[in-house]
Amino acid sequence: MNTNGERPQVLLRFCDTYHVPTVRTIIRDGLQQLKIRPFGRTLLKPNLVSSGNLFDHAYTRSEFTEGVLLALRDVNDGRMTELAVGERSGITIPTRYAFRGAGYDEMLRRLKVKRYCFDEEQQVEYVLQHAGRLRDYIFIPEVVTKTDCFINCPKFKAHPWTTVTFSMKNYIGLQDDRHRLIDHDQHLNQKVADLQYVIQPKFIAADAIIAGQGRMLTPLPYDLKLIIMGNNQVAFDAVCCQIIGISPLSVEHIRLAYERGFGPIDLSQIDVTGAVSLEQASELGRNFRSGLIRVEDYFRDTNIKTYAGIPGENEACDYCWGGCPGALEEAIEILRQFDEETDHKMPPLHLVFGAYKGPIDARPGEKVIFIGNCADWQGTIAGESVVIKRLPSTRAKKDPYYAAHSDIYQKMVSVTFRLLQSKKKIICVCQDVR
Repeated sequence: MNTNGERPQVLLRFCDTYHVPTVRTIIRDGLQQLKIRPFGRTLLKPNLVSSGNLFDHAYTRSEFTEGVLLALRDVNDGRMTELAVGERSGITIPTRYAFRGAGYDEMLRRLKVKRYCFDEEQQVEYVLQHAGRLRDYIFIPEVVTKTDCFINCPKFKAHPWTTVTFSMKNYIGLQDDRHRLIDHDQHLNQKVADLQYVIQPKFIAADAIIAGQGRMLTPLPYDLKLIIMGNNQVAFDAVCCQIIGISPLSVEHIRLAYERGFGPIDLSQIDVTGAVSLEQASELGRNFRSGLIRVEDYFRDTNIKTYAGIPGENEACDYCWGGCPGALEEAIEILRQFDEETDHKMPPLHLVFGAYKGPIDARPGEKVIFIGNCADWQGTIAGESVVIKRLPSTRAKKDPYYAAHSDIYQKMVSVTFRLLQSKKKIICVCQDVR
């Protein structure tokens, strides 16, 4: 599936500033070294999952994107017919507000670059035929299907559900909310791998100047001081993994894309060059904290105790990395942004996910909350017999043609507030919060 037939290249350059001319020069040099020139309808996709003061390090900075756009124009040989930026944010607001909060609107107007909000664009069916696919078809914005030259500009970031979000994971923003939430559960990594068949980037440039560690929406800043460029997503993500000391095979969507032939992960098959050696980059990234923290560990030493079981019927996995547990983690992080005393103010809570088989050691008067369609448990809580049965729903019933609009972060925050305000002691939230 490595369509260009050439040996993948990844370029590492030192950069400790968001000075636009500096970024422009580095990106232009990278484009020239990789012999890449934009052509036809050229679409750049940043990561704008969230923006604004609460999410300072969650998105691709506008200065970085401006440098890339200017560099693309610098190397344009006249074949580029349109230069645009497109994205679907993942927060509880229309993408147009995410563009504004990230400082993109003024920049795009000044550069006369077109903006596409994928949630406002026509969605079209895209047929999948590869073995191991989750579904036979998905929906994506029509503008993506008409793109000739796709440029991927992710934020170098940790992710609580997929360990990291580099180039491939940035593809989750290709879909609008009602379609991206389908399979945004224990199958999230498979979904990301399936999206690779839609389009492959001609050029990748990651904003790794100030990386985001530990979390997705509210990551902690990490001065990585790098710009990373490449021409193959699997190779690119494999090198990024190497920089922070993790195996690319441990990240499921990278492994799946590699196994399906999208590119190599073996460094001996990738040309890693640039002013910074891979050893130097790895030294810069050696203290970076990635994601993938189980909910039991995440809430350790707080008033919230969690219990996680198998996420669904006949599932080979034992934990729902892309669903309710991670959504609640992100919700708490948002609450912490508003109130540093959140953990102290939180009453004792017991949260149960999936088909949990063990005891629930709640004391009399403490709330016990069963979350999600797959919650399933029976036993005794504070002397009271309790039986919770999973709802009889299957993935097959989630037809992309009839997907309902529902925002993941709106759900997780609203459910969290509802849980805290409820006066009941045993609560079953019979909907997925993912």
